[in-house]
Amino acid sequence: MRRDDPQGPRLERTGSVVRIRSLAAGRQLLRERHRTTQAGFTAEKIPKGFLKHHPILISDGPLHDEQRTKVGRFFAPKVVAERYPGLMADSADRLLAGVEGELLLDDLALLYSVEVTAKVVGLTESPVEKMAGRLTTFFNQPPFDITKPDLGRTGKQWAAAAVNGLVPVARFYVRDVRPAVRARRKEPRGDVISHLIAEGYTNADILIECVTYGTAGMVTTREFICMAAWHLLTDEDLRSRYEAGEERDRIAVLNEIIRLEPVVGHLYRRVQESFSIEDGSDSMNLEPGDLVDVCVRDANVDPEAVGSDALSLCPARNLPRGVDAAALTFGDGAHRCPGQPLALLEADALLTRLLALNPRIVSEPELGWDDLIAGYTLRGFRLALALNG
Repeated sequence: MRRDDPQGPRLERTGSVVRIRSLAAGRQLLRERHRTTQAGFTAEKIPKGFLKHHPILISDGPLHDEQRTKVGRFFAPKVVAERYPGLMADSADRLLAGVEGELLLDDLALLYSVEVTAKVVGLTESPVEKMAGRLTTFFNQPPFDITKPDLGRTGKQWAAAAVNGLVPVARFYVRDVRPAVRARRKEPRGDVISHLIAEGYTNADILIECVTYGTAGMVTTREFICMAAWHLLTDEDLRSRYEAGEERDRIAVLNEIIRLEPVVGHLYRRVQESFSIEDGSDSMNLEPGDLVDVCVRDANVDPEAVGSDALSLCPARNLPRGVDAAALTFGDGAHRCPGQPLALLEADALLTRLLALNPRIVSEPELGWDDLIAGYTLRGFRLALALNG
């Protein structure tokens, strides 16, 4: 739990900011697709007239529904299970085979997650190592507070944000996105970029989608792989259970870890029409203009939803009907993250191979926080491999 996360009741209003720490109320809010709009990830600061297609992460309404339906085929559980395991295995085996003695897991996990997701998306015309470095520069941004006017930034901070944001995006476009688009305009393939081209997306549209997949699909998976490894390497019973289990058992372990350690800790929505949210016998009226903060870390350990042992790590725990094994980690409703099956299978492929090499922790990671994804970062996670096969 982030130490400076505001603590409070299950439903709380402070002016026009509403915080939800109840899993049931959080699910209700995230499913109010016609009366709320996306407000997280600085969505409200992205100009809507510039792009022909509004990015899928921040679009709403019929446009979003159509985008999700069409792109969903790349991330459906059956598609992920059939199409990508070989890709994940090859990438994990190759990266681990290149390790001599010690490794920084956060660096290796970044290369791995970028490589896997890049092939799904279609960003395959540039070296993975250099593209990974460019993706990480997106997060070199001044701090902000989404609950404050103008994100709480000064004019100087906004100027720094523009420079720190536009320059990396321009580099990403020239060196990674544009070559991939050109290759697929000549010869379409079975990836997301080819799909976007067929849908009439402009190069600017495709760039923004690739930035979205880059930050949401690659960088966050890196953090989760490190967090899962940290749990597995410091809990012998959990590691034994994980290593002895079948794939579905291992995925249950990973779902439980990410329930307790969600990479994205807050989901934000802007209210467009009045309605009420319910939490048992309590309720709260929401009015147009309210900013609602679904506190994912709190909701995921709501004892009324996941049990009195909510803070314990219990794989395959008994959950109420309709509650996902990862609780609200991947969201809910129209903006629910479609990448859950891919992220979990991806993490499992690397972790099973890493554990087979009998890693030992040399230095534990330093925990940090990132405002853009409202989530954690883990850096400096150094491991020594006792066996390199």
